[in-house]
This record gives sequence, structure tokens and C-alpha cells, in this order.
Amino acid sequence: MAPNPIKVSQLNGYIKRVLQSDPILGNVSVVGEISNFKFHGNGHAYFSLKDDQAKVNCFLPSNILEGLRFEPGDGIEVVVVGYVNVYEKGGTYSLNVRDITVRGAGNLALAFEKLKEKLASEGLFDRQYKKPLPAFPKSIAIVTSATGAAVEDMVKIVTCRNNYVNIYIYPTLVQGPEAAGQIAEGIVRINRARPDIDLIIIGRGGGSVEELWAFNEERLARAVFASEIPVISAVGHETDVTITDFVADVRAETPTAAAQMAVPEIEAVRADIEALASELAASLADRVERLSLRVNACNIGGLRAAAIQRIDCARTEALHLRKELDGHMRTRVLEKRHMAERRAEELRALNPLAILARGYAVLTDADGRMICSAKKLTKGMAARAILKDGRAELTVGDVEHRPTIAKNGEQEIEA
Repeated sequence: MAPNPIKVSQLNGYIKRVLQSDPILGNVSVVGEISNFKFHGNGHAYFSLKDDQAKVNCFLPSNILEGLRFEPGDGIEVVVVGYVNVYEKGGTYSLNVRDITVRGAGNLALAFEKLKEKLASEGLFDRQYKKPLPAFPKSIAIVTSATGAAVEDMVKIVTCRNNYVNIYIYPTLVQGPEAAGQIAEGIVRINRARPDIDLIIIGRGGGSVEELWAFNEERLARAVFASEIPVISAVGHETDVTITDFVADVRAETPTAAAQMAVPEIEAVRADIEALASELAASLADRVERLSLRVNACNIGGLRAAAIQRIDCARTEALHLRKELDGHMRTRVLEKRHMAERRAEELRALNPLAILARGYAVLTDADGRMICSAKKLTKGMAARAILKDGRAELTVGDVEHRPTIAKNGEQEIEA
């Protein structure tokens, strides 16, 4: 006899309870290759974990994603620790991730290249953001393990080269899951609480790729990039290269090299200063001697006499120029006066009243218009004669017209 039918949701719910009650599926570790890795807008990520025969969907919560020590991406072989969960509405199951780690050195190299590519695209490696190291730092902070050969070598070298520099040790882990966070926090704390620090050195001695992996984590790279204080990265040996090396303002091949480039050697500085002082003293002495010779070569009395002579010559020349100017001005005034008298005489000659004084009169009609021709006169016409000392009202009697001829176009004479 067939059992009573149940709903699909009831079936999926039952399967979910069964799976969640299984102790193995509640905490399972699975190895596989990441594929189809995608970020969701809510901060979570989804991907498939596959091998050569099968695959399983995985869910990576945002809080786990933020704490990853590498940049996840397709093709990386990882070990995922999590639990199996059923999505009841879709009837599907997925592996919900609690932890994820890279498997093998080859996959670490792949994760390294993916993070390097990501940060490079954001400009974290650009030369324009590199800060120059201070020439004469007064205080240096070393962020590294409190014990070990690396920190001892750096302190010893800095002290031997320049014992005027203050050294502050900020102890942190330098390997393991918590190391990157501690180093990043140390950099942030120094920038916030100790802005008087001139330089930060971070690093550690040599080790395997796994042991140095803290210096390849994104959180540390971003803390180094955001530091207002210049940072030297000194990780491992010369052949070891980390993401921190690319982001730091300067990469040192080893912690020893970082200590050497961090501070100038005080004896060399002192020798340079003494050499410069000697050179400056010699230059000043030479200049004083040359100026003394120039002063001695100068005859003050002769210079005074020459100056007085030049002043006298200038005074004489000024008097001569003044006399020439006075004579020139008098000549110009006389010329202008004679010219004015000639113009006045010409004006007097052209004055109509002067003509009347010689016995001439001006004849006009009753309206005052001048009559220059007998042709304009008629018998009985009223006219007026203007003389030098008065005028007379006239009445025209007989009018006689006389013909005239022109000579040279200048005046008319009787025929």
C-alpha cells in the first residue's frame, strides 16, 4: 500500500533536517578547484568546487570572504571546510563555507598573481604614490616579531650606523592566519598615534612561501598603501618577492639591507660635513683676500679728486648750456615779435575803415546790401553811402553805364 502523499516543501524540509543532523555533513572538508566564482551585490560570493568527475555549489558568506588570506578565483585548488545546507524552495543543496585555504605551492602562486593583478589595476603599485625616504630620520618604527635574528640585526645595524636615531619596536606575528591583521593594525596604530615617526620598516627573515604568505594578503597591502609615513618592506631573502614589496615605498632585499638604507652612517655624514666646512672656509678666505686686494688697489684720495673734477666739469657744462638756452630763447622771442608786427600791419592794411579814410565810400541799397556795379542801380532807387565818419541816404538820379575790359584777369579798366 502506497504511503500518504506529502507536499514538495515537506519533502525538501525533511531532507534538510536529515542532512543537518548528519555529523559528517555538518562539518565536512572538501578539496577541489574553484570555478565560476562570482561576487553578489550583498557582499557574499558563490562558486562551484569541482574535480575531474563532479562539482558542488558553494556559498561563501561576506564575513568569511573578508577574512580570506588570498584572492579567490577560478582555477585555484582549495580546501573548503563547511556544512551541507538545503535550499528548500529550489530543492538544491550547497556547501556553505566556514573556512577556505589554498592547497599547494602552485596554487599559492596563482592566488599571488590574481591579487597582484587586482591591486595593480587599482594603482597601488604606481610610482606616483611612492613616498621618498627621509634623509635624516629621527625616529624609526620596526613592525616585526619581537624575537628572532631579523629584529636583532636591524636594531644593531641602525644603532651602529647612527646612534642618534630612536628605534621603536612594534611586536607582531609574522606568519600564520593572524599575522597580516596584526602587522596591518600596527601600521595603522603608528600612523594614528605616532605621527612623529619618520619611517616604518616591516618584515621578517626568510622562510617558505607558506610562512611568508602573510605579506601577500590584501589587508596588509592596503594598510601599507594608506600609510602617511614612508614604509620599507624587508621580507625574507633577496629572491623572495611579496605583494607588500610592490605596495611599499621602497623594497629592501633583506632586513639587513632595510636597516642600512633607513639611516645614513653618522661617521660618513660627519666626514662630509667636515669636508664641506673646510671647503667653505677656504672659499671664504680666498674671497676675503681678493676683496682686500681690490680695496688696497683703490686710491681713495684719487677717487675723491676725480669725483670733484667730474662735478666741476658737469657744473661748467650746465652753465654753458644755460647761456645757450637764454640766447636761443631771446632770438626766438624777437622773431615772434617781428612776425606779430608784420601780421598786425597786414591786418591794418586790409581794414575796410582804412580804405574809407583815403576818401572812398561804400554804396549799399536800402537793405544794406553792397552795390558793386552800376547795373544794379535804377533811377529813383533809394541808396546809402557809408563814409569814414558817417553815412548818407541817397536817391539815384540818372545812371550811366560804361563798358569795361579785363586785363590779365586781375582788374577792370575803362575802355
